[in-house]
Amino acid sequence: MAEAADFQGTRPSPARRWLRRTASAVLGAPLLAGLLAVPAAGAAPAAEPAKAPTGSRTVAVSLNTLSPSVPAEDDTLTVSGTLTNKGKETISSAEVDLRVGPRLSGRGEVDDASKRSAYVPGVDPVTVGDKYTVKFPKLAKGISQDFTLTVPVDKLGLDDPGVYQLGVSVSGRTTTAPYEQVLGIERSFLPWQPEASDSRTKLTFLWPLIASPHVTAETRSDEQQTPVFTNDELAKELAPGGRLEQMVSLGSRLPVTWVVDPDLLASVAAMAGKYEVESGDTTVPGRNQAVAKQWLTALEKVVEDGKVIALPFADPDLASIAHRGKNVSGTLSHLQNASAVAATTVETILHVKPSTDFAWPVNGAVDSSIVDVATSAGAHNVIARSDSFRESTELPYTPTAARPIGGGTTAVVADARLSTLFDGDMSRAGSSTRAVQKFLAQTLALTEQAPDNERSIVVAPPRMPTAAQAQTMARALEGLAGNRWTQPSDLVAAAEVKPDPRATSKLPRASAYPKKLRAQELPTQAFQDIRTTQGSLDSFETILTQPERVVTPFGNAVNRSMSTSWRGRSLEAQQYRDAVRDYLQSLTSEVQLIEKSDVTLSGRSATIPVTVQNKLVQGVDRLVLRLTSDNIRLKFNDDGSMAELPVSVAGGHSQSVKFDTATSANGRAQVTARLYTEDGTQYGEEMTFTVKVSEVTPTVLLVIAGGLLLLVLAGIRMYSHRKRAVASDTADGNGDGPEQPSDPTPDTGPESGAPSGTGEKVDR
Repeated sequence: MAEAADFQGTRPSPARRWLRRTASAVLGAPLLAGLLAVPAAGAAPAAEPAKAPTGSRTVAVSLNTLSPSVPAEDDTLTVSGTLTNKGKETISSAEVDLRVGPRLSGRGEVDDASKRSAYVPGVDPVTVGDKYTVKFPKLAKGISQDFTLTVPVDKLGLDDPGVYQLGVSVSGRTTTAPYEQVLGIERSFLPWQPEASDSRTKLTFLWPLIASPHVTAETRSDEQQTPVFTNDELAKELAPGGRLEQMVSLGSRLPVTWVVDPDLLASVAAMAGKYEVESGDTTVPGRNQAVAKQWLTALEKVVEDGKVIALPFADPDLASIAHRGKNVSGTLSHLQNASAVAATTVETILHVKPSTDFAWPVNGAVDSSIVDVATSAGAHNVIARSDSFRESTELPYTPTAARPIGGGTTAVVADARLSTLFDGDMSRAGSSTRAVQKFLAQTLALTEQAPDNERSIVVAPPRMPTAAQAQTMARALEGLAGNRWTQPSDLVAAAEVKPDPRATSKLPRASAYPKKLRAQELPTQAFQDIRTTQGSLDSFETILTQPERVVTPFGNAVNRSMSTSWRGRSLEAQQYRDAVRDYLQSLTSEVQLIEKSDVTLSGRSATIPVTVQNKLVQGVDRLVLRLTSDNIRLKFNDDGSMAELPVSVAGGHSQSVKFDTATSANGRAQVTARLYTEDGTQYGEEMTFTVKVSEVTPTVLLVIAGGLLLLVLAGIRMYSHRKRAVASDTADGNGDGPEQPSDPTPDTGPESGAPSGTGEKVDR
């Protein structure tokens, strides 16, 4: 990096060069001896047992506390830590010494000092004096001992302001080496700036409030649409001592720029009310409303006068979108929607107006495609990092963060050394103290690079810091509280600082994007899954009478499917996307056609009912039911073998849609029923049933006509016969009137009440 070339053109003093040559000779002799002792060719190297640490690595030294981190002239420096004998022998006459000096020149020397592990005579600082030591008569193997060293600052020999090496060493004797030697050492740094510098570096420290998604697409059917969470882990982060609680509590007293994911705010706001949590195949009521309310109240109070940056909703992975998703239709529109709802969400919940003009790719790694995606969503500032923006010229100082990269876009380049100091496990006191002192040393060395060139520096720490990392970051910023060589600034101001004309503004090539980060990106299939889900949602939305009850939770879930937090968790990301898709399918299937049995038509025309069922709470409309027949002789609504009718069904009800049919011949016809949206998109599964036509044929009509004719002829014959009989009786002189025939007996039986047989019979 360019910063490594601190004070370009200057050379170490003659004394320092002599010390370095001496150290090289001392270190080089064992190496040369080792090279000369290479086994003869063909000799198989013997397997060596694992060796215990020896020499100046025999004792592990941990510096757990160093107070004050930035001492003043009248202070007393207190250093405490732990010694652990890692060797195989007991150490006798152990003595712990504090070592200070010499003053380091530039950021590169700070880096070099922190990389050394073994003791280097003439390079490592000298002891303060026998008066300020701690002695242990015996340090048994495998045993740890705590120590505390206390030294007045005026006894440390600090001269000019700057960064001084500080170390704690332990010396002693062993049976194998019965002479005094350094058996362990740990290094740190002591920033020395007793008075405020005339020129101070503007320092912007990002304080991120970001979490992984916890809310599903599912909501209950009540009026409030009770949300369902995947688990209750978010409550642990919000509770006292939790990661997010620590971020708010610690950040409340620090000069930081809050970088907020609106989805986190929306999730906590949902938790503050009624919510449910998935538990196996069911859900249980959530019980952490009080924790959520307390966290939101504290945050709202903290940010009321602060600077808040709102990321797009759910913190979408810009690099994944740029490299794998932008060519999948709809992906960029999701990103734009996530940006559009960000400001509204923050304003509604925190009652402050945030800046939505910033994009933050993972680890600040950028290329032209990532910047294009970020700007397409409305961002004019991209938070990058200096290990991505490598300087093309050997600058003897760290340049200002703001860089114009074309198109009205500014890259705000965070300092990689400072931003990565808090990575790793900060729960160990020694690691935390080392990070704090190195942060303070690097900021002071940065200011001293060009004291007449006031610069603006940005620190972008881990995206989701652990509680221990947050505590370490807070301690580091508290060390700068005196504003002796820095002054706090905010991200908006840092983006507006006049750029350094010597700093690089050229975007890295796509091939320069880190392979490790590229391997963690969401796959193209993820964006294809999202597109499929969105397509189903679009069709479903068009038929709902209250679409916002579905569009909002599913739209948020789609945004969460693109979250940066899924990096390194590909299986969990897939499970989340699958859950969103499956739940949407379960909702769309609540509107369906009821299976229909075969239908029998006993005539040339009839009405066929088809039932649409709606199990949703809300009504559906703008649906079309289409019937088609494979038999051209079966016609619907006098309009051919296909007919459509509109469908509207209230929530929780069913609706029968009736189609008039006509046929010109008997036989069978396969009828297919299917729902469509108004724009012609198929909805749900089709349903098929058989229509049987049992028409009265001409032959049957002839038979019936013949039978009727016979009955008529028989009636005429009977009538004639009776008439002759009456005439004969009258001629015989009986004198009686004509005999009246009785009412004829009905010749048709009652209509049968028995079933009409298999299938559904539809009479005319």
